[in-house]
Amino acid sequence: LIEMGGTQVLCTASVDTTIPKWLAGSGKGWVTAEYGMLPRSTHTRISREKASSSGRTQEISRLIARSLRAAVDLSALGEKQITIDCDVLQADGGTRTAAITGGFVALALALGKLKTAGLISTIPLKSSVAAVSVGLAESGALLDLCYEEDVRIGTDMNFVMTDKGSFVEIQGTAESEPFTKEQMAKMTEYAEKGCRELFLAQQQIVAPVFALLKK
Repeated sequence: LIEMGGTQVLCTASVDTTIPKWLAGSGKGWVTAEYGMLPRSTHTRISREKASSSGRTQEISRLIARSLRAAVDLSALGEKQITIDCDVLQADGGTRTAAITGGFVALALALGKLKTAGLISTIPLKSSVAAVSVGLAESGALLDLCYEEDVRIGTDMNFVMTDKGSFVEIQGTAESEPFTKEQMAKMTEYAEKGCRELFLAQQQIVAPVFALLKK
């Protein structure tokens, strides 16, 4: 369970030996993701069926999957598929970024269990991945937006980064006034700072497990 402010997302990982048909015989694995919101995770109830079939839900599921695949050596994983399920228990802004950050921890722990079981020889992680939202208000840049901040700001961006300082994905939209190159640089600076803090939090959970595997 990851909590970022009032947002709570339950992230779990499941391993399957069934891979997409187009990967059969390649020796490579796959990482996919499914994102969903519980009916009462928001201020007003949302239909379970409507939430699961919406375009937004599908888009976020694909974003999470892309982000997590960037962290994994799929060849070293072998012909296995790992599915990360991200269920939003409570939404207060930044659910997709929280899902990516928590989803990475679930993925890393699952890989650790595969290593313990002797199903993989090494843990096939190339980097850590985390994500954070940044907004642009009249007062300046804001990090990790809550719902009230998100609905009032003029620009909203999501940054997905690796712990090596590379960007996996950047999503951004100016809802009112266009933003400048200087403002973009400031939002990027805030995102880098936020992700560094998230990487430290991830390592507090993942590092002890990996340390035991080396003994």
